[in-house]
Amino acid sequence: MNLRFDTMLKLVIAFLLAAGAYGCGVPTYSPNSRVVNGEDALPHSWPWQISLQYESSGAYYHTCGGSLIAENWVLTAAHCISSRKYQVVVGEHDRSGFDGGEQIISINSEDIYVHEGWRSSCVACGNDVALIKLSRAAVLNDKAQLGCLPPGGQVLTNNYPCYISGWGRLSTGGALPNVLQQAILPVVDHATCTQRDWWGSSIKTTMVCAGGGSEAGCNGDSGGPLNCQANDGRWYVHGIASFVSGMGCDTLKKPTVFTRVSAFNDWIDNIIATK
Repeated sequence: MNLRFDTMLKLVIAFLLAAGAYGCGVPTYSPNSRVVNGEDALPHSWPWQISLQYESSGAYYHTCGGSLIAENWVLTAAHCISSRKYQVVVGEHDRSGFDGGEQIISINSEDIYVHEGWRSSCVACGNDVALIKLSRAAVLNDKAQLGCLPPGGQVLTNNYPCYISGWGRLSTGGALPNVLQQAILPVVDHATCTQRDWWGSSIKTTMVCAGGGSEAGCNGDSGGPLNCQANDGRWYVHGIASFVSGMGCDTLKKPTVFTRVSAFNDWIDNIIATK
């Protein structure tokens, strides 16, 4: 058997076994989908949400979010990655202490894959996506599950109700919360978000806008998911939090901008299959 095909087959089988046990996008603990303003998420209701942490002086600090999309793969934003040493915490909820559900997994620097089209000097140019291969597989359970990826090319309609989740700042320049937050962010379609009094030409077709009012992502939410529920009842990771307005996280007509995951399915599949 061809070695590459054999490797790909093993990856597919492993993914199917994991999905069969828990299924992607179906939390054991259902999220409170009635929340409008940002609020504490119910514990482990977004079980694919991870905390990406960097090392400094022997301690680790939260810097970005991300999504567990396979037992040993995390999807995050390219701008979250630098030359620092990282670890990923799976099954996190309250960062102020341990409740027994956390899985702390180290990251080898050579196992971080940033999209080749990403330019750190131009976040609005797009391609703000990265994959992290964990040094060991996460154990899937009621607190750690996989996020579903949307079908390639899928674009959500205007005002489609999605949810941002993360440990980002509660306000512009504010503190990072200990407890995972969530807020509803309705999708703003491309035609609206590219209007001159919105984001204008900064928005590419490989991005998705959501929010634009009092609810928004903020520093620390970067890399985390835009969670959108489909008709099949599953939650799909449609976006990777990318950037907000320099005038403030909750600036009117400047919705949070996400990398549109469905524009990068082929890139994601290729990295996972070959690395």
